[in-house]
Amino acid sequence: MLYVGVDAHKINSHITVMDEKGAVVMRREVPSTREGLQRALRRNGNKMKVVLEASYNWGPLYDWLDEVSEEVVLAHPAKVRAIAEARIKTDKIDSETLAHLLRADLIPAAYAPNRSIRAVKRVLRQRLFFVRVRTMVKNRIQALLSQHSVVRPDVSDLYGKEGMSWLKGLKLPEPDGQLLWEDISLLEMLNNRIASTEGLLQELSAGEESVKWLASLPGIGDFFSVLIRYEIDDVKRFHSPKKLAAYTGLVPSTYSSGNRTFHGRLTKQGNKWLRWAFIEAVSPAIRVSTQLRDYYEKVKRRHGTKGARAATARKLAELVWTVWTEGRCYERR
Repeated sequence: MLYVGVDAHKINSHITVMDEKGAVVMRREVPSTREGLQRALRRNGNKMKVVLEASYNWGPLYDWLDEVSEEVVLAHPAKVRAIAEARIKTDKIDSETLAHLLRADLIPAAYAPNRSIRAVKRVLRQRLFFVRVRTMVKNRIQALLSQHSVVRPDVSDLYGKEGMSWLKGLKLPEPDGQLLWEDISLLEMLNNRIASTEGLLQELSAGEESVKWLASLPGIGDFFSVLIRYEIDDVKRFHSPKKLAAYTGLVPSTYSSGNRTFHGRLTKQGNKWLRWAFIEAVSPAIRVSTQLRDYYEKVKRRHGTKGARAATARKLAELVWTVWTEGRCYERR
């Protein structure tokens, strides 16, 4: 068996091929393309195990390497760096270091979803991006109305059919009239782009029991249930609800000194898409769940609104783990 470390970069990548005794068989800089990587590695046969750091845009390189090797390991960058500095005494995580760690079975592996799951995640993240931008546009419209002390009409949703009709007929002094028109046009475009993904959501949720379980949770709903299912992909990789919460970055940072422990801000390390989804789900969740609303108010009295939202979002993440691993819908109280 040969062990291959790949130090990937945008234009060129460095590869080191090592045998079972740690002797370097090949060390080379190659183009970061399918042809460049595969041409260099094929001459060694396919009895290879390859390691690649989970850096930006790792997906294509992972797939290309998987085509010419027995196994590709995706390495967690921060954990690899810590192990390398402790055991190999180098500050640079290069291809040779990666190959050494792989040969010694010291690679802390990151989760690598398959190609189809990654494609679905890109579509869902695009929709989530549009949703976030839409919220920003709505806030801009509201700010314009506030600048001119405009009294809102008696409609349940300012951005529904009646509300949008009222907004289009509203006349503001220039240049704010032009700004309002531009914001309304952008809002309609975003609504259309978001609506175009409804068919995909129905297709992804069809026959998925996990989506049904997740959608039963307060505040999660149809879109977030699909997003959470595909962002997590395999819930069994998290051994406890706290592990899943940590993956979302919704746990406080901890500092210990002597006999004292301090809890600071959220770590915000991990999946930012899940973190945003859980935080956004808090408001609708506490409106429909007495249990979560009581929990939210309890934390709010001690840590304020921001702390309460983060704590309740963390609670939702833990509930996701519970209903998913137990294979059941949430029982509201």
